[in-house]
Amino acid sequence: MGILNVTPDSFSDGGSWTGVGAALAQARVMIADGAEIIDIGGESTRPGAVRISATEEISRTVPILTALRQEWDGLISIDTSKAAVAAAALQAGADMVNDVTGLLGDPAMASVCAASGCGVVVMHMQGTPETMQCDPHYQDVVAEVDAFFSQRLVDLTAQGIAKEALCFDPGIGFGKRLEHNLELLRNLTHFSKFERPMLLGLSRKSFIGEILGNSELTVREWPTVALTAMAREQGVLLHRVHSVKPAVQALRMTEAILGD
Repeated sequence: MGILNVTPDSFSDGGSWTGVGAALAQARVMIADGAEIIDIGGESTRPGAVRISATEEISRTVPILTALRQEWDGLISIDTSKAAVAAAALQAGADMVNDVTGLLGDPAMASVCAASGCGVVVMHMQGTPETMQCDPHYQDVVAEVDAFFSQRLVDLTAQGIAKEALCFDPGIGFGKRLEHNLELLRNLTHFSKFERPMLLGLSRKSFIGEILGNSELTVREWPTVALTAMAREQGVLLHRVHSVKPAVQALRMTEAILGD
């Protein structure tokens, strides 16, 4: 899953791909490098990010999504927690909704997804993007994320979303301290109990810089590749990354060793 942030303020690439021309050019690069899903986001979810209106988010994302759909038949995901944005994106040809709130941020989101039959990424986040890194705390982060996924599986299928449409994302860096992120990464196989694909989004995340003692984004690229290979070894099938080619290469090598 190649990340296409069409925002002015995302933590890693804000402002890089605004406008249809620039965004399409980046999408083409990621597709050529092996991306099978393009995840388009119009609102930053970095720590401390301020929310924008659904109208502004639609104006940022839908023209790009429409243009990409006209030239590519691969999977397109809309990264949003607003039902109105998801509905507009699905109408424009999106295949998936990637919601950092786990479909809890907008009461209409579940019904929009159920009606369309789209794929749904359910992510765990403690708090909101504005507050999530203020004071995250857990008694047992693996158990609490497990309980969240268990409840969401029950609730969302009851609201008409097919189990087969769901995948789960533990939300690395979303309301988690370094120790929480590492504990989740050590226990990715735990979540295989749900018999649903897992998506992992750890590309260029700040915990990498924290471990390395270096805040420069450029030093996070190869650690991201290493973590991607490690996660694939633990059964993670969907990997949300900024730099597609090295991630794909790492996945192919890991899968060759695994015999997949």
